[in-house]
Amino acid sequence: MARSRLVPLALLLAYGLGFGASAFGFALPAFDDHPGQVYRLWHVLTRGPTPWAWNPGWWTGYPEMQFYPPGFFYVGLLLRWLSLGALSPHLIYQALLWLTWLAPGVTVYVLLLRAVGNGWLALPGSLVALTLSTGVASGVEGGVHIGMLPARLGWALLPLLALVLIRWADDEGSRPWGLALISLAAIVVTHPAHVPAAAVLVLVTALSAPGSRARRLREAAVLLVGAAALTSFWSLPLLIRLDHTRALAWGRVTIGDVGSLLARHPLLPLIVLLALPLAGDPRSPVRILQRWPWATALVVVVDALVLEPLGLRWLPADRIIDGMWIAFVVAAGSTAGALMRQRGWASPAAIVAAVAVVAGLGAVDRTLVLWPRPADWPSYAATARGYQLEALWGALRTVPAGRVLFVRSSVPLVFGLEWWRPHSHVTALTPIHTGREIVNGTFTHPSPVAKLVYGGSADPGAITTLVERVDGHSLFGRALDRLDATTFNALLDRLGISAVVVLDEDRPELKALADATAFTQRPPVGPFIIFERRTATTIPIHVAGDRWSIPVEGQPGEWVSLHVAYYPLWRARRNDASLASRHGPAWDLEVRLDDGRGPVELRYRATAVEMGATMVSVAAAAVWLVWSWRARTRASERTVTQARSSA
Repeated sequence: MARSRLVPLALLLAYGLGFGASAFGFALPAFDDHPGQVYRLWHVLTRGPTPWAWNPGWWTGYPEMQFYPPGFFYVGLLLRWLSLGALSPHLIYQALLWLTWLAPGVTVYVLLLRAVGNGWLALPGSLVALTLSTGVASGVEGGVHIGMLPARLGWALLPLLALVLIRWADDEGSRPWGLALISLAAIVVTHPAHVPAAAVLVLVTALSAPGSRARRLREAAVLLVGAAALTSFWSLPLLIRLDHTRALAWGRVTIGDVGSLLARHPLLPLIVLLALPLAGDPRSPVRILQRWPWATALVVVVDALVLEPLGLRWLPADRIIDGMWIAFVVAAGSTAGALMRQRGWASPAAIVAAVAVVAGLGAVDRTLVLWPRPADWPSYAATARGYQLEALWGALRTVPAGRVLFVRSSVPLVFGLEWWRPHSHVTALTPIHTGREIVNGTFTHPSPVAKLVYGGSADPGAITTLVERVDGHSLFGRALDRLDATTFNALLDRLGISAVVVLDEDRPELKALADATAFTQRPPVGPFIIFERRTATTIPIHVAGDRWSIPVEGQPGEWVSLHVAYYPLWRARRNDASLASRHGPAWDLEVRLDDGRGPVELRYRATAVEMGATMVSVAAAAVWLVWSWRARTRASERTVTQARSSA
């Protein structure tokens, strides 16, 4: 029995290890979003786990983890703690990359093993989960190659939630407040785009499980509320501070898109057909898993056809659809496994045939990415050599005080004109290597200042275009050849920018740099050209702890920009007198001057919102620990009683 469980898992892991070794091995990847994710990991390792911790390095400052799920990076922080600080950020990121690549295959395998009772029968479905790519942002292309690792890790947690909920469904005397609560909370903080699929799974399980439906629904409600309370330290300030972030909603899902996807990828219609709730005991795990994808699909439809047209685009349908696809994979895998088991098709030949069918259909149009092309996975070391990044870092360390503006978000890795051609946001690492703060040079970012750079306005509203689409074409919402020097310099003043970095191919288009009275051009560094501004600029200087300082000039009563992003956690004082603050047109922090003298002192501290939300999480964790201890105590007492009765 053990061999039928362990040998298939060993084969799956051996395949995954071979794929990973060929794709990225033990080198730090540089493709697309990976450098930006490395920077976020460095931010958490350096500035701690509080979601609202200020990140001064990007976009004139931003509470980076308040508006991006921190769970993935908390795993990295845990690795740092367990290693007593011995592991470097690069090694931690490589470990997280391997974990995230393998996780969906392993978690689906464990779930299907529970559903069908045989590891060999679970193998085809787990192979699909491991290698699925087309139409799924959390798949191999999006979740591993491009670098959306938090999305893939959260995706891999959904089967674990299904596993513990099935145990709850099978035991009428149990409560889903143990591992199910932890799994659901982990999904929330790892990637909330998967929360709809998780919540649907909780409700489907409650409605499908035997026993009193009312009691099951009450227990499900407690589970959902408990997970919300446990994660409120992050989610509650996020919801209250939504005005200070911009929804990333550049994708859309239409019926035509789904139809085209199914027509071009024959494996997907087969998965959908196998997921139809036509086989199995109505109260079996297979039946619960069969209902899950269809209920999740309904949520996707409502989101796409109702919520998004109303402007509610915080959880875009093109992202929550990932949860639907993992649900279809496990439903199809459980149905196929149950049918094969019923008919006695569990021989090695039958399993090989099933895997061959999956691989053959999955190879059509790369529905499954079954093996990597090493050239598609550039390392940081190779990219740094090719673009002479060490020389660029050295040059940027010597530019005048202030921030650095990158005209592009990325550097291309191949020749061409297509916006989607291979590229790297490697310039996002500039603050780590130079100590200089940057504007642009990162992947598409949700800060108001990013929206200003992409589209010309920092005002509330979704960011509906990937930054790669505007790279080399526009800046601040204007075509490069139409961005006049006056507007350009005014924006640079407000953002505290002292140097501009442009690629040589964009230099002829950006006419605003031709003003010799405003800029001094440095010698090129590889394909990069650095322009220093002749006008001095100032930005807040970190003094210590939560304190910053900036010299200002102006008349009493005048509103002046402090050249840092506005956020409610800032408090401004001068000579112990509090200064009124507001956000400016670039969503920068402005203060109204009094008649005092000297620099403005800034303090960045959590408010009652952050502290109150954290206390809710602490209280929820305490309640959970007490409940868990009492549940274990009662279980031990029952075991002792049963043993005595048997004796």
